[in-house]
Amino acid sequence: MKNKRLVLAARPKGLLVKQADFRMEEVKLPALKEGEFLIKVLFLSVAPVMKFYMQDGAGIEAPLQLGDVMRGRGVGKIIASKNAQFKIGDIVQGKCGWQEYAICDGSPYFMMYKVRQRKLPYSTALGVLGMTGFTSYFGLYHIGELKAGDQVLVSAAAGGVGTTIGHLSKIKNAKAIGLASTDEKCKLLMEKLGYHGAINYKKENISERIDHFFPEGINVYFDNVGGEILDIALTKLKKYSRIVICGRISQYENSLNSSEYALKNWYKIGATRSKMQGFFIYDFEKDFNQAEEQMATWISQGKLMYQEDILEGLEQMPIALNRLFERKNIGKQLVKIAN
Repeated sequence: MKNKRLVLAARPKGLLVKQADFRMEEVKLPALKEGEFLIKVLFLSVAPVMKFYMQDGAGIEAPLQLGDVMRGRGVGKIIASKNAQFKIGDIVQGKCGWQEYAICDGSPYFMMYKVRQRKLPYSTALGVLGMTGFTSYFGLYHIGELKAGDQVLVSAAAGGVGTTIGHLSKIKNAKAIGLASTDEKCKLLMEKLGYHGAINYKKENISERIDHFFPEGINVYFDNVGGEILDIALTKLKKYSRIVICGRISQYENSLNSSEYALKNWYKIGATRSKMQGFFIYDFEKDFNQAEEQMATWISQGKLMYQEDILEGLEQMPIALNRLFERKNIGKQLVKIAN
């Protein structure tokens, strides 16, 4: 059996990757060894951190070497197995890489999780019912310590993580306002994704609009972008607020030329007795099954909506990755590899 895969051909320069940074290969799949299983990949996910896997490993993984298969999470179906714990027909999500078929051995490196629910599309295992949705869930409820009546501000609200926070807030009787880059995204946030209101940060005065929605200030700021928007949000805190540091996509380009934005209003954290905290989603691994079950129930009850942005074909992976940095994706960015 042949396997198409995208390998790293060159180190990317600048914010966006190029097609020339990758090489499409077709290779023969080796025979399975004892303990291994073969996955037919159905969907692949993209995340900003993948860009840095190509450069320095992002401080999380070993840097990719030229010729290595691009690293990334996927969801797929096991079609052959020599591992008693992973049977033919199981749906799994984990480190599959940018390829049509993946061979895994179930060791911790591959972070393979069985997808238990069968009522929703398998793509959700990479979005709302996967690491992206778990990031929203644990970031908001555990790090953000969300309470009824809280006033919540969310940056990059139309991105993969942000699109579920509106409904997750509403479920707990809190009110969320989202920041997004286009009127189309703002409309989607309010009409489908549970947000009480939205701010187009490209067109509107961010500070004035936050004051409009939160005249008494915010209790929770869920930050996906960093930089100037984070600095503005720090001036809008109520006492004992919680700032959830999830991402800093606005600063990725600046980090390439050593000109990252320096916060001016950090002292507001002390002045308001607030808390700013980052987190790593795998710290909550023991509770993933509980989060999947709870969010799947809310979806089936119509309490939680989700948004996916899906391209088709393995060759679309570099384009999908760039869409994150170009702010083109609406919801969780995925690529469909097979039916």
